[in-house]
Amino acid sequence: MSVPVATAEAVSPPRLDTRQRLIALVLLGAGFMLAVDFSILNVALPQAGAGVGLAPAQWPWITSAYALPAAGFTLVFGRTADLFGRRKLFLAGMVVLAGASLLGGLADGPATLLTARVLQGLATAMTIPAALSLLTTTFKGGPLRARVLGLNGALLSGGFTVGALLGGALVSLLSWRAAFLFNVPVAVAIVLAAPFLIRESVLPERVRLDLPGAVTVTGGLLAVIYAAVETNLVAALVGAALLGAFWVIELRAPAPLAPVRILRRPTVKWGNFAGFVIFTMEPAMIFLVTVYLQRVLGLSPLATGLVFGVPGLASVVAGVIAGRFIGRFGSRLVLVAGMTVQALATIPAVLLGTGWGTLAVLVPALFVGFFGHVTAIVAYTVTGTSGLPDEEQGLATGLTSMTQQVAITVGIPLLGAVAATRGSGLAGIRLALLVDVAVTLAAVALISYGLRHHPRPEQ
Repeated sequence: MSVPVATAEAVSPPRLDTRQRLIALVLLGAGFMLAVDFSILNVALPQAGAGVGLAPAQWPWITSAYALPAAGFTLVFGRTADLFGRRKLFLAGMVVLAGASLLGGLADGPATLLTARVLQGLATAMTIPAALSLLTTTFKGGPLRARVLGLNGALLSGGFTVGALLGGALVSLLSWRAAFLFNVPVAVAIVLAAPFLIRESVLPERVRLDLPGAVTVTGGLLAVIYAAVETNLVAALVGAALLGAFWVIELRAPAPLAPVRILRRPTVKWGNFAGFVIFTMEPAMIFLVTVYLQRVLGLSPLATGLVFGVPGLASVVAGVIAGRFIGRFGSRLVLVAGMTVQALATIPAVLLGTGWGTLAVLVPALFVGFFGHVTAIVAYTVTGTSGLPDEEQGLATGLTSMTQQVAITVGIPLLGAVAATRGSGLAGIRLALLVDVAVTLAAVALISYGLRHHPRPEQ
């Protein structure tokens, strides 16, 4: 009986009314802006580092200063949004982002620039889970939510693509400071518009924040991410100990930050596991292929951006239609299929050679792989946030956002270390990409098994 409904909805996709379109524009626009900014700043990293006097060896800290708070504080801010108001946190994040971007655009020294990046990371940790939870509570579960989350995936991917294509031109024509200042007017416009469109979430009667849990999970995540970035064993052990303490605290806390019953839900557990694999493997693949294109084939940064930018259009298409796939086939099947496509499309990259003819194989493979990647992103987001009451959507979206941020941060160092076992040449890149394929396909089997008895979350 549910199948004809899903089929009808797939044929006639749900429509948004005018108010819903404006709400989606504000919330999705914030994510798009952050994606564009992240991509542009990656392009501008050498110019920004040199512009404030950072030595080349210190340039990666422009990225790490952002990544540490963006990943470490996301879960805490996701739960804070549930307890104290999602709209409040979203607006606060936009205000912090505007101030941090202005500070970065005017930076005249390393300390100021890195402080701006830390604040931008905090703003991302505040904004993303709040915006996602506002989306999932405004657009209730079903085809409508799947469609909006699909648009979210399309805009995020489109933001990365736009940043990759336009970043070099923007920095060349203006300055690396434009990569920061770009955010300010957009963030201000969102802050002005949001209060008139978005209602505040319903707050629980007794507001309590699990402070011990917040301290241990944030400290543990920060330590683990730092360990991955700096290859620091002591930090890894400290992080593992703090995360273990967090689990014990959550078992005993009267008002836990992340109730264990939620963490044990198959959709939450396997959805976030899928998200971790998706965002660990694909960005690392892009990094490795970038190294291959520039070091082995000798392509310029602009040509490299085009190699990724043109196939990146497939990810935008995937985001638009992924919701329809989920409405017809269910998020489990779409998640498994998307991850499988992502893995199989990486296989041609494992066979890369030293001639320019390999681009004829690589570019179509990237096109297919990006399509599968974004389809899997939408499906894992739907899976990880399904079946939970509105008052816990901040936690659910905080978990999915944290998973994404941590995975992006640790994936490149991990596969980079695998590649380094064979030196800095093509052999190491091939080995790391082979590991990428094997890990993703193994994860597909586990996820398919773990979600096998779970009904469609959108029903």
